[in-house]
Amino acid sequence: MTSRSLRASGLAALVVPASLVLAACSGTGGGGPSASPSATAVGRPVTQDCDTLVPPTTFSVYGQEFERVRTPRPPADSPVAQVAAQDGRVCTWRSSVDEDATVTVAVAHLPSAQITRLEDALFEQGGSVPTYTVEGYYSLRSGTGRADAFAGPYWIHASSSLFTEPGTAQPVVDAVRRAVAPDATAPTGSPTP
Repeated sequence: MTSRSLRASGLAALVVPASLVLAACSGTGGGGPSASPSATAVGRPVTQDCDTLVPPTTFSVYGQEFERVRTPRPPADSPVAQVAAQDGRVCTWRSSVDEDATVTVAVAHLPSAQITRLEDALFEQGGSVPTYTVEGYYSLRSGTGRADAFAGPYWIHASSSLFTEPGTAQPVVDAVRRAVAPDATAPTGSPTP
């Protein structure tokens, strides 16, 4: 049995009061496990601004220009809203060609116990992406691709209708990873080499 499967099976037996930590055990309409915010944020502020996390040149791969939405409004109980509740950074860009095409990035700086819970919840659902350099996962639901990656203490979440497969999310995931943890790699024993 691998350390990941031991951790995952041990997680099921663990009962932790929600008021103390983030719990990454429940699914949401956003298509995957989510972190339920505790009464008090346990995350540390993400200091990088949106243009540092995803430089505008990153979007050239999609063949269209994007403008940043100055006041993104994440749906309640979505992974993006949960990142915001943890003092994370939330950024949304809208295509100048197709107003329905958006790219949303949310980054949280969390304690290792919460990162492990999120990793385990996503691992249980499958969708590991070995090309994200760090432990990463991808899912596609209702036409929206969701990429999650873990770079050290950072949870990187990105979603867009443009993310039709793991590789289409990679330029955004890589840009954020380089901005927050340029030396981060997947841990030994991770499903993402």
